[in-house]
Amino acid sequence: MNETGTPVFEHQRLEWIDAARGFAILGIFMVNVPAFNAPFFLYGGEDVYWSSTLDHLIQSLIDIFFQASFYTLFSFLFGFGTQIFVERLTERGLHAPRLLSRRLVILIGFGLIHAFILWHGDILLSYGLIGLLLLLFLRRKDKTLVLWGINLLFISTGLITWNLYSIRERLGNFQDRNRIEEAFNNYGSGSLLDIWSQNYSDWIYVNGGSGYVFLTASLLPLFLFGMYVARKRWLHQVQDHWQFLKGSWVVLLLVFVVMKMGPYVFDNPRWFAYAQDNIGGSASALFYIVTITLLFHKERFKRLLKPLTYVGRMSLSNYVLQSIVSFGLFYSIGFGLYGSIPPMKGVIFVLFFYSMQVIWSRWWLKGHQFGPLEWVWRSLTYDRKQPWQKVIKQQEDSHAST
Repeated sequence: MNETGTPVFEHQRLEWIDAARGFAILGIFMVNVPAFNAPFFLYGGEDVYWSSTLDHLIQSLIDIFFQASFYTLFSFLFGFGTQIFVERLTERGLHAPRLLSRRLVILIGFGLIHAFILWHGDILLSYGLIGLLLLLFLRRKDKTLVLWGINLLFISTGLITWNLYSIRERLGNFQDRNRIEEAFNNYGSGSLLDIWSQNYSDWIYVNGGSGYVFLTASLLPLFLFGMYVARKRWLHQVQDHWQFLKGSWVVLLLVFVVMKMGPYVFDNPRWFAYAQDNIGGSASALFYIVTITLLFHKERFKRLLKPLTYVGRMSLSNYVLQSIVSFGLFYSIGFGLYGSIPPMKGVIFVLFFYSMQVIWSRWWLKGHQFGPLEWVWRSLTYDRKQPWQKVIKQQEDSHAST
């Protein structure tokens, strides 16, 4: 049996899904830059260190519109893409579980390098490891995917939120000054080995112990929801499901507002943060993708959203590139700006560099079928060197028909 398969060619893509991936890359960068720039995301104290009214406003806006909204959006898209990948292989009579396993193991390899060399906040390793659980769901009924997703998301969120509420008096304003000082020393003025040591320590702090259990309860439901939606073709045949998508948009917006903005009416209590991220973040992620899908089918908005598709088609390369640039910009072996970029300047940097990524991605895709890391990933997955230069339309049609 032929086990090589072929990747998705340009004319086979859903552009609004690529636009959603591109938007997710922007949102992830908006959250990652403050965490690359200072240790406060992990160890508290940002309200004291960045103390102006403008700083607090920017932090609140990032928390409402970006925090926990874009790794969940990417999780949904990961599940969505996995289902399409499996369906294409099955149509060609290939062994989908074997190729999917290889694809995920390669992603784990990317994640190990990215997580421990560049960025402790890596998502690639988590997606690869937790994604292996999707092998258990490939042949399950649609209802099974939804039930597992809902139960994992709401039961875990309910239990953790109840526990946090029960100790709400002891939560206070968290700030670990020793770890903050250690991070400033290692990232801000340490050697490369000091940076890697701190990076490993931060990764263990987040993911060690029961960390991956909580992470699985957050990511796996979105993987499953993405697979379910791909099976239902709601985002494939948009015009056929237009009214359903519009109704879903209203419901998701309501949940988004209540769960992400609502807590600020009550001074954003710490005990509610997990529910705010898991339920509110999931709702906002789905709201964003439905919004992009609906707008992309209106010609005047499609032109505005088109630049996102270039970044989205090269999402892996652009995600890693953001980490490489941030590593060099903020850490001591580069420009050493750790802790010196306030929130507003961080936002300006994100928007500027993302604009450069749009230009670079568009230029690259004029001559290449895939992004650099996408090419490596696909070549290893299919165990065959993929075309490096852009494949002309006639060749694409020939491949699609065989």
